[in-house]
Amino acid sequence: MKEFENIVIGKNSIPSLIITVIMMIAIPVIFFIYWRTKHKQKTRLIYLIAGMAGFIVSARLLEVGVHYFCIIADNPVSRFINGNNAAYVIYGILMAGVFEECGRYIILKYIMKKNRTRENAVLYGIGHGGIEILAVVLPLMITYLAIAVLFSSGDMENALSTLNITEKTAGSALPAVQAAAAFDYPMMALNVIERLLAILVHIGLTVIVFYSVQSAKKAGLLAAVLLHMVVDTFAALYQRSIVPLWAVEVWTALWTAVIISIAVRLYRQK
Repeated sequence: MKEFENIVIGKNSIPSLIITVIMMIAIPVIFFIYWRTKHKQKTRLIYLIAGMAGFIVSARLLEVGVHYFCIIADNPVSRFINGNNAAYVIYGILMAGVFEECGRYIILKYIMKKNRTRENAVLYGIGHGGIEILAVVLPLMITYLAIAVLFSSGDMENALSTLNITEKTAGSALPAVQAAAAFDYPMMALNVIERLLAILVHIGLTVIVFYSVQSAKKAGLLAAVLLHMVVDTFAALYQRSIVPLWAVEVWTALWTAVIISIAVRLYRQK
């Protein structure tokens, strides 16, 4: 397959990917160990599990199910959304905000009624953000690492065969191979920073939703949905090639600081 003949794995691709894989595992583990050690008597592991389950159900099952109809399947709705930048961005950030924040609210209000404390709310956020790394980002980084190792051997036919890349799948596989080949230390840093910001966002939003549940004020849930939408805006714009990657990171860092500042203020309330 000619499209793969000029693929050259960068000299830093494999080491930077190895470090990235390690960091993707370390980030949620470190957050969990730190918080659990600091608040062992005030936290329950079931809240970590609930956070994990909440992400899988709300973001990977329900939200992805809607995406299938609105984005993936070929119908008038998907053609409109995919063909219009504004519609795509608004749809994407709205679905992420509504599904994940309503999922948090439902679980914290109606399912996790025992030991519903602020310390456990943070643990829930760690579970939500941590499983996103382990179930979504980590497998992608491992795939990139496998691609880089196989293509660096110089035996392209063996690499294509091992990865099950055929003439039919070459077009869809090429972007992943190119991404693995181009991966370097700056990309490693961006991925690590992005995940750190993301897990902080999930912790902060969980605390906000928690206090919405505790105070019986739906305004907190609405605020969490809107903040989630805002923080995801530049990521959606980047998917449409409207803004550069560095702008996404700056925007995300700014709104992460806003979300955390709100969450800390709420957390310190008696």
